[in-house]
Parts: sequence; C-alpha cells; structure tokens
Amino acid sequence: MTAEALISDALVPLRPTDTGEEALGIMNEFYIRHLPLVREGQLVGVLSEDSILDADPMQEVGQYRLPAQPPSVFPDDHLYDVMKMLVEYKLTVVPVIDREGTYLGMVTNEDLLKFFGESSTFRDPGSIVILEMGRQDYSLAEIARIVESEGAVILSSFVTANADSNRVEVTIKVNSQSIAATLATFERFNYNVKASFNEKQLQESLRERYDSLMNYLNV
Repeated sequence: MTAEALISDALVPLRPTDTGEEALGIMNEFYIRHLPLVREGQLVGVLSEDSILDADPMQEVGQYRLPAQPPSVFPDDHLYDVMKMLVEYKLTVVPVIDREGTYLGMVTNEDLLKFFGESSTFRDPGSIVILEMGRQDYSLAEIARIVESEGAVILSSFVTANADSNRVEVTIKVNSQSIAATLATFERFNYNVKASFNEKQLQESLRERYDSLMNYLNV
C-alpha cells in the first residue's frame, strides 16, 4: 500500500490568500493541527496550529515565514514512510507531491489509523505475545518456526529496540486464541516470554467491566 491510495478527498490545501484565522477554522472543523500551503500548484509549506497562533491569525498565510523544505512524501512511498513522517515531524497530515514538487493531496493520521485498524492484522482474532531477547539472538524465521510447530501462523510482528541496550522486544500476533502450548514451546527454547494477551479473554473482560459500570449507573 502506498501514500497515493490514502490521499484524502475531504480536505483542500491552504492558498496564500487565506488568513490564519481561516486556517484555524478548517483545522478545528476536521480535528487536525496542520495544513499544507500550496501556491500555483506547488507545495510551499506546512502550517501548524502553533505557528499560526505565534504569528498574526488575521494575516494572510502566504506572508508567514516557513521552512524552505516542507515535510512531504511521494505517491509511491510506502505507508510506513508516511507513518515515519507523521511521527518524526509530529504532524496530523502529510502532503503528497510528485518529483517536481507538484502538490497531489494529503494523507491524514486518521486515514492512516483507519487503514491499519481495518487490516486483517488487527481485525482477525488471535493472541499477542511479547518476547524479549538479545539482539544477536533475534531470528524471525526461528520464531515463526516455533509458532507454526504448534499449528498457528504469525499475522504480524514488529521489533522494539533501545539504543542504550543490546536487548530487543519482539511483538507478534498469531492467529490462534489458544496459545498455552506455543508459550510453553517458547520457554522450552529459552525465550523470555515477557507478556501475552488473549484477545478473546480481553474482550470478555472489557464486556464484564462495561456491564458492571452500566449496572452501577442504573442503581
């Protein structure tokens, strides 16, 4: 999946003649804190809510001083690149441009979150296991082999590393809600199972808490 596939059609960029106040109105309406500024089809900047409040909201945004190279992605960039840009620059929208700098649209953090939330990785039932190990011991192929030996498969995985440590955390989601045997096999192969979560049990627990809250409110 690339950035082009998630370009929003609900938002339009700012024009140089728009005022900061108008920009704030759009941001408030769509629950975002950033908007791209486009002049003659070219991306010239990304305005933030803070930058407008620090300037003069009654002034035209085309008169604001902005960084020379605004953050953006290309249409064929992967969604992971979009996510990286969102996090690195603390954005709520990421402009999409072609190689000549022509503005094509924007991807919002809401659209990105919705895409991942609707993917099979999150939608399909299963369980989550967090393993901790040394960097030199990490092997996704070996972890997958252990999971598959118990009749399950890995739906997704990601690694969390700390620059100040030689340890890593590997979080995997498997397509089984019965993972006792899988956890036992990990421990038999000397893996440190830091945590595990069964989605079915979690949902039942949340339902019980919700019912208890409703009963309390009805008293």
